[in-house]
Amino acid sequence: MAAATAVAAPPRHHRAGSLRGTATLVRFTLRRDRVRLPVWIAALVLSTVSSVSSFTTTYPSAKERQARADLMDSPTGAALAGPGHGLDDYTYGAMLSNEMLLYVAIFAALMSVLLVTRHTRAEEETGCAELVRANAVGRHAPLTATLTVVAGANLLLGALLAVGLGSSGVESITWTGSIAFAAAVTATGLVFTGVAAVTAQVTEHARGAAGIAGALLGTAYALRAVGDMSNGALSWPSPIGWAQATRAYVDERWWPLGIAIAVTAALIALAYRLAARRDLGAGLLRPRPGPPTASPLLSTPLGLALRLQRAALLWWSLAMLTAGLVYGSLVSSVEDMAADSGTVRDWIEELPGKSIVDSWLTVIVSILAMIVSVYAILAAQRAQGEESAGRAEPVLATGVSRTRWAASHLTVALLGAAFLLLLSALGLGVAAAATLGDAAMLPRLLGAALVYVPAVWITAALVIALYGLAPRAIALAWAVLVYALVVGTLGGLFQWPDWMADLSPFGHVPQLPGAEVRALPIVILLAVAAALVAVGLAGFRRRDIVT
Repeated sequence: MAAATAVAAPPRHHRAGSLRGTATLVRFTLRRDRVRLPVWIAALVLSTVSSVSSFTTTYPSAKERQARADLMDSPTGAALAGPGHGLDDYTYGAMLSNEMLLYVAIFAALMSVLLVTRHTRAEEETGCAELVRANAVGRHAPLTATLTVVAGANLLLGALLAVGLGSSGVESITWTGSIAFAAAVTATGLVFTGVAAVTAQVTEHARGAAGIAGALLGTAYALRAVGDMSNGALSWPSPIGWAQATRAYVDERWWPLGIAIAVTAALIALAYRLAARRDLGAGLLRPRPGPPTASPLLSTPLGLALRLQRAALLWWSLAMLTAGLVYGSLVSSVEDMAADSGTVRDWIEELPGKSIVDSWLTVIVSILAMIVSVYAILAAQRAQGEESAGRAEPVLATGVSRTRWAASHLTVALLGAAFLLLLSALGLGVAAAATLGDAAMLPRLLGAALVYVPAVWITAALVIALYGLAPRAIALAWAVLVYALVVGTLGGLFQWPDWMADLSPFGHVPQLPGAEVRALPIVILLAVAAALVAVGLAGFRRRDIVT
């Protein structure tokens, strides 16, 4: 009996064996990302360092910098940038920390999420991880190699930022502040490295893992925005709030980075524990068994596309409705926050609406529209995902035409984006109307969101155009959204010319509520979207598909 028990007992698990092959996989990962990683790091470092030199020409005097500080001490400034540390003496360092740290940290987090999901869950989904594990590779070696590379990328990003900023020679850009700024960016990237490592264990699909991590990043941004506009308590659950709490270039505080390091360690430990409890290729959330008979809607390409994107649309709906409700509930505090700032009132007079509330809502609606554009791009890219996975070929082998199949995914992207934008405006309008006691806010905000639909559609149409003409370049569609986001949020800081805003589709949208509705820009945007769709579908009909 004892012998039988001894034979049946599993061998002891050795940690060294579970990490076998990690060094080889690290080199392999670096080889695969030899272009992607340098582009990410160089873009973040160069854009940040170059912004410092532009400050000296855009705001050469202390009076101009202080006028900018008065603008930041407003509801819009708190929502878009942060709590506003060092506004009493707005040096170049304080300007960099207040108006650039947030966005650099967000892009560092995005870099980390995309890299982790690419080398973990995506490898399992495509079957490549199974081929790797068939060799002398330990169970935890792939995850360890990925975490090593992504953590190293964040550390390298932080080192280059510290050196680049510290050696800029600009007044008040000190070495201590530069190290704090770089450490805050690195800490945010490391936290979301751990977040993505955990979400990669939860779901079976890379898109789902990246989507959950992205939703958590969006939640962190929303908590930070709401916290900075209120009493600041809600900023502390947010990793972005920890980064801004370092108060780089003002009076550096290092202990918030300890929170980020502790949370990162806990998330990575959780990721390893979850990875040991699941099978290769499987997720902790098991898919539910489907019904015994399919719905008649699934016999159509549009029904199939809607079914494939149903879960994503549901979660996006919940997130956008919540975001609208949260922002709408803050309307009552907008006038109070700006009441003591004459500079803010002068700035409001230059915006459509002639009131603080309308001008603030104009900015919020534009931000919601850009967030919805993320969904539009992801949903439009689903066609390429289906083709790359080999699931498009069986459908196209039937009586379904290429145009009808691609148009079905595009239809879900376009109508889904319009629905999300109106849903977020519904939450914004309901909360604002209830807070102000003005029922007219709801139709006004629904109209303000509706005029952004053509601009959002252009981002999805560009995806289809690239998909039909150059599928490998489909990621370039993100460049349009990133450009629109940078110009929309940082254009005022750098005082860029108007023609730069005109290059963004969002720069031509009437800024409602408050501005006059002009039909011509909306018609032109719709025509551009239709032209991109036509070009993309024509190209897809003529090119070969992945088989």
